[in-house]
Amino acid sequence: MPWPYLILLTLGYGLALSYGQLGWLAGITVLLLVIAGFAAHHRYIRIGRPLGHALFLFVALALAMHWLPGFHNGRGIQPQRFTDNAVPFSMYLNLDKPLIGFWLLLVCPWIVGVRSLRLAACATALGLAVSTLLALGGALLLGVIAWAPKWPDQAWLWLFNNLLLVTLVEEALFRGYIQGGLSRVFKHLRHGELLALLLASLVFGLAHSSAGWHWVLLSGLAGIGYGLAYRFGGLGAAIATHLGLNLLHFGLFTYPMLAG
Repeated sequence: MPWPYLILLTLGYGLALSYGQLGWLAGITVLLLVIAGFAAHHRYIRIGRPLGHALFLFVALALAMHWLPGFHNGRGIQPQRFTDNAVPFSMYLNLDKPLIGFWLLLVCPWIVGVRSLRLAACATALGLAVSTLLALGGALLLGVIAWAPKWPDQAWLWLFNNLLLVTLVEEALFRGYIQGGLSRVFKHLRHGELLALLLASLVFGLAHSSAGWHWVLLSGLAGIGYGLAYRFGGLGAAIATHLGLNLLHFGLFTYPMLAG
């Protein structure tokens, strides 16, 4: 059993419950994830595994969209403009979405894709270069962002939130679970790894459709860099690449985007 993950999960959500940020109704979601986990590991009923993964995907979508009760996500950053020409930005400390990442790490440890530290570092450098060129370069060409170096007072809170509650969860899902899973499905195809990378990037872009077509395109392009980092460096490299790109965007350019 991956005890470190279980201990952190128990402590973190136990504290959230004690401080009133978590209601008892959240237990229904946890129970559904436990059922999905046991079903995904079932070896004796043929349809157990697909049903378990299908249940997980349903719950993961509901968690990502904040549809499930019992999670009282506090606002960490009140609406404000980091630069005068930017749209207002606010940030919630979400307690629901991290359950997606924890489930994946507990139930699907193969998503990690362990690599050597040297290989992971090289893959991160490659992925960050590609995602910076495609995503930030594309955003500049489209006029979505502009040069705006800054480090506001809320930057450290933003950084920790982005690492623990955003990039880790998203990379575990889109790169580890989707890209890694598709790579397994397409392993007999000549270009199966590339196809898995592109499809995962497409799904990642579509997940940002609520922000408009610009962000669908730019997120999909960024996903190519994240996918390369995952392909050659594992999950840690993908998380580092994603965080690195977000940090460059936050610290050096308009965040989140130019006001209309």
